Amino acid sequence: MKNTVIKAFLILLVFSGISCRSVKKSFDTKNNEVYIDSMFTNALEKGFFPGAQIIVGSKDSIFISKNYGFHDYSKTEVVKAEDVYDLASMSKVLGATIVAMRLVGENKINVEDRLGDVVAFYKNTSIADLTLFELLTHTTGLKPSITFYQSLLSTSDGLPFLNTQKSEDYPELFDNMYVNKNLVYDEKYLLFEPKENYIQISKNLWLNPEFYSSVYEKIAVANTNPRGEYLYSDLNLLLIKQMIESKTGSKLDQLTKGIYNELGISTIGFNPLQWTTEQNVIPTEIDNFFRKDTIKGYVHDEAAAIFGGVSGNAGLFSNATSISVICQMLLNKGNYQGKQILKTKIIREFTKSPLVKKGIYRGLGFDKRKPNGIYKKNDFGHTGYTGTFFFLNPDNDRFLIILSNRVSPSRSNTLMYKDYFTAKIWDKVNENN
Repeated sequence: MKNTVIKAFLILLVFSGISCRSVKKSFDTKNNEVYIDSMFTNALEKGFFPGAQIIVGSKDSIFISKNYGFHDYSKTEVVKAEDVYDLASMSKVLGATIVAMRLVGENKINVEDRLGDVVAFYKNTSIADLTLFELLTHTTGLKPSITFYQSLLSTSDGLPFLNTQKSEDYPELFDNMYVNKNLVYDEKYLLFEPKENYIQISKNLWLNPEFYSSVYEKIAVANTNPRGEYLYSDLNLLLIKQMIESKTGSKLDQLTKGIYNELGISTIGFNPLQWTTEQNVIPTEIDNFFRKDTIKGYVHDEAAAIFGGVSGNAGLFSNATSISVICQMLLNKGNYQGKQILKTKIIREFTKSPLVKKGIYRGLGFDKRKPNGIYKKNDFGHTGYTGTFFFLNPDNDRFLIILSNRVSPSRSNTLMYKDYFTAKIWDKVNENN
């Protein structure tokens, strides 16, 4: 009798456990939408950005998809679902990293491949031994960035480019500095009209591609920090692009487009004026320094700009809808509508934290955070300097995309960061509700 009671009790526990695990609370759309509306209303009132898109979803559903505000502070164009934003550093994962994942899955490249073995230019340099793994995890020791474009400029009066004080010689504001009115562009490399073989880098600027050798030379001597320690660097992704293109013989924009076509998404890509209308491109910064224009339809990041808008560190434009498809593919273990876009084991490899024992929580390409009250152990995604954000949680099947242009009209606007705006919304929608 006693054994029968114990067995019955154990069976009850087993079934109770299964029942508890199988009851997963559904997403409370109404409650979350009220919260999100209040957050965006406050953000628009306080000038965090002129407008934004947001999508919250799961691997097979879209819970919330909304647009807020306007293209800019003139408030003449409302934000529409088809409008595309400059993704900035989100390009690192939605472009170069996803291509690398595909190539690793096809055994066309290996994360232990060395830079100098793949890209001949770096064969006899001090960074020849850097591996794709180190580049993806930002453990190369390369400095965070190099302002390559400033070597294309000088001043006729010999004074600095920028000054903290406004004056007759420094009349225009850029970020939190004023720009010397006597800037001179290097005529050897820059033209204000098209020329055969020159690369268009903004609306009215074309670059002599001979300039690129000096860029690569500077990168080759940029490992000024300890190798193996985490230091986020745009230069890593410039090198990943070179490795990808050397291995495949194809350009990064062609490779990304191939993957996007498989996913059936068309409002994402580099150089948006080649595939959408200018009216559907959200403007970013008023650049009174280098490009002397409001940046609209051309990449905001200067390093990506000098590569003609196609780079590993930045350059992608998209709406939230196209990114939501990529998120669903990732949450579906690489599968989307019956097509295996990326191998499941590759997604697992790239989105874990392989260096966590060293206190480095970064994934391969993907941003991850030390687990806390907001970010969970398996959360992954990326942010972008222009005011963009996307994160996924495979454990509770949730993703969030926020696209904004907080750099309009100036990158000096950091209000959304001071408010922890995106983190608050991720915390809310990432709850087990």
